[in-house]
Amino acid sequence: MKRALLIPFILAVLLVTAMAAYWAGRRGADQAGPSADHPAITGSPAPAASAKVLYWYDPMIPAEHHDKPGLSSMGMQMVPKYADAGADTNTVRIDAATVQNLGVRTASVERRVLPATVRVPGTISWDLRQATVVSARVDAVVSKLYVRAPYTNVAAGAPLADLLAPQWSSAVAESQALQHVQSMEAKALRGAAQQRLQALGLSPADGRTIGSGGQITLHAPQAGVIGTLDVREGQRVNAGQTLMTINGLSTVWVEAALPQIVAGMVHADTPVTVHVDALPGQVFRGHVETLLPDIDMTTRTQRARIVLANPQGRLSPGMFATVQLDPMPGKAVPVVPDDALIATGDHTRVIVADDSGHFRAVAVRAGRAAGGYTEILDGLTGGEKVVVSGQFLIDSEASLSGSLERLNDPVAKPAPATSAPMPGMTMPGEHP
Repeated sequence: MKRALLIPFILAVLLVTAMAAYWAGRRGADQAGPSADHPAITGSPAPAASAKVLYWYDPMIPAEHHDKPGLSSMGMQMVPKYADAGADTNTVRIDAATVQNLGVRTASVERRVLPATVRVPGTISWDLRQATVVSARVDAVVSKLYVRAPYTNVAAGAPLADLLAPQWSSAVAESQALQHVQSMEAKALRGAAQQRLQALGLSPADGRTIGSGGQITLHAPQAGVIGTLDVREGQRVNAGQTLMTINGLSTVWVEAALPQIVAGMVHADTPVTVHVDALPGQVFRGHVETLLPDIDMTTRTQRARIVLANPQGRLSPGMFATVQLDPMPGKAVPVVPDDALIATGDHTRVIVADDSGHFRAVAVRAGRAAGGYTEILDGLTGGEKVVVSGQFLIDSEASLSGSLERLNDPVAKPAPATSAPMPGMTMPGEHP
């Protein structure tokens, strides 16, 4: 029983002795100054003799302030906080060794024109300007259909349907009876009869081929594809009723969905190159005819109407296409690598480095991106160096996040640090 109680007692004594030795070593190291194992913090220069001490604090407990030097509640030697009105609270300095250990890499901010070529999806559709409607001009009966299914190719002048309409028979008979008259009054009647034929949808050739009972054959006014077929054989149709529509295929439309940042660079006559999945290896070239004035409420994209020549009819409505647009290049602006941007939803910023080892956060307004670079519309002018690798380590380890937040809210108070800075880092205004 005594041995069982003795073992925990010995372990407790050893633990207390180890902790006492650790804190004694820490106090000795703090009083002895920097060594090879503890690099010096190479921050701001030593304060002037007249510099005013605001308070004393422990870097491990920055929120705990004291009026005089001594040991903190953790047993650490406290350091003074000097008044330094000229210090930049958005800047942190890191020595070269620490920069190398963090793997920090920088890149110069260049002024250039980003490639303007963009690729967007598109869909091929009918060129509605080539659509022709075939309708009944009088009450009639469809006695025969030569085209019996939609999407049938027809040639110009090909027969479409036979219609039986007694009203046509009387109009044609009247026109033929007045063909050889000589008097002025009769010629006027002949002209009126011909106008009546035109109003009924009959041409002079139709008048010569009309059969008994008023049967006539309707012919295709143009070559194309039957887009819709709205009647069947034996059906009675009324005057003005649509029988079918014919869509031409000499040209087609491509409707491309443009993001709004791209739509601002596209205008009428912008050249495009179209690739169709169904026709690999074939390239179709055209131009933007117009930007449609409506915005898709789901994707927030704007449609561009593109006209493509289709002499061989290889392009069919409904095909999926990839559209490459080549708008005119804009002016040169500062650009940074994409990796340099730190986006937080509402704001975007970069970390700018100078030759003396200082790093500061700069709020920027980003534009479009292409080829691994992003335009900077505001915040940088060109020639600066921005951090492209290790900026998040600087942000977290050097407590830079508080200063970054102050960029967005100039009146906000500095946030207390949540962890001790790494060796080799110091915020301006802090002195060992």
